[in-house]
Amino acid sequence: MAKHQILILNKISSHGLKRLPAEQFETGSEFTNPAAILVRSAKMHDMEIHASVQAIGRAGAGTNNIPTPEMSKRGIVVFNTPGANANAVKELVLTGMLMAARNIGPAMRFVDTLQGDDATLSKVVEEEKKHFAGIELPGRTLGIIGLGAIGGLVAEAALKLGMKVIGYDPEITVDAAWRLSSEVKRVLNVDDVFKHCDFISLHVPLIDATKKLVNSERIGMMKNGGVVLNFAREGVIDEQAVIEGLDSKKLRAYICDFPTERMKGHPNVVALPHLGASTAEAEDNCAVMVADQVRDFLENGNITNSVNFPSAQMPREAAHRVAVASANIPNMVGQISTAMANGGINIHNMVNKSRGDIAYTMLDLDSAPSDAVIAKIAAIEGVLTVRQLPSVT
Repeated sequence: MAKHQILILNKISSHGLKRLPAEQFETGSEFTNPAAILVRSAKMHDMEIHASVQAIGRAGAGTNNIPTPEMSKRGIVVFNTPGANANAVKELVLTGMLMAARNIGPAMRFVDTLQGDDATLSKVVEEEKKHFAGIELPGRTLGIIGLGAIGGLVAEAALKLGMKVIGYDPEITVDAAWRLSSEVKRVLNVDDVFKHCDFISLHVPLIDATKKLVNSERIGMMKNGGVVLNFAREGVIDEQAVIEGLDSKKLRAYICDFPTERMKGHPNVVALPHLGASTAEAEDNCAVMVADQVRDFLENGNITNSVNFPSAQMPREAAHRVAVASANIPNMVGQISTAMANGGINIHNMVNKSRGDIAYTMLDLDSAPSDAVIAKIAAIEGVLTVRQLPSVT
């Protein structure tokens, strides 16, 4: 059996690549007909993606660098790794919150300007340190917008620091809700977060609904001296509104992971060079998770943590398996089943899942389908891809 070729666009941790056994997989950066692509930050929008590609695995949570809508039209599954870098981002959020509370950024910049001998420095420091007096976190209120893997960990850590926590997430998953502490007060309106919190931490994807979520109107709702922490995406804040909030002292600080020309020199901005997931542990976790997901998809057809396809898993119960990606339209399963029946193939087990406009069907079969049967299914109107998975004994 030919090996699956996996095209690597960025450096992927060896811990992840080891999950792809050399007997079944080849990894490299020069393949022209790969079965799958593994990527971190490489921009893929202008890249030619060969017809052989069945899956793209993003070693990270955000998939803005991948042309996902186009991949959906072609039946290509796009995976990500939600939660794999959650602890790394959580720790950076806590770092940012403490830096804002104690005015660490402005204080460090002040020290960098000092001149003179130690005695002179000591005198100036004692005279000027009052300008950098901070606040303590216990009793303060943290608002978290987005209660997924990262937001949940931030909430848990803030509670342990003695803070009150308010959370908002209209699309929180059942699993995330179960993990969330009962001490987190959930609100149903995002404006309530801005009205009642000293710190606001953003953990949402950049979509139409979240663009400029932090704007002048909502900043105006905040307590004087509020802090905004943005380790989500640059576009979820209105940059001009944040600058005006800082200049008017409405905001105490803005801490972010996305430096811009206008923000990087502001005295009350701490802008980091996109360090959220930049730890060895996070890179290992992301690589392992994405490699496992892509391998399971190529070998068994199972889908876990896809951003464009439904989740679909089915234990192997027969030697032969076929996976079909299609438009989510009536009678698709009936047509697939009819094609199998007409070819004399008995369906041992089947799962059919849908997500928006896309449906995904896996069929375990008691005998191998002929090329004619596979071609018949591929010819059904609305079918995007048909894959005959490696047989098992």
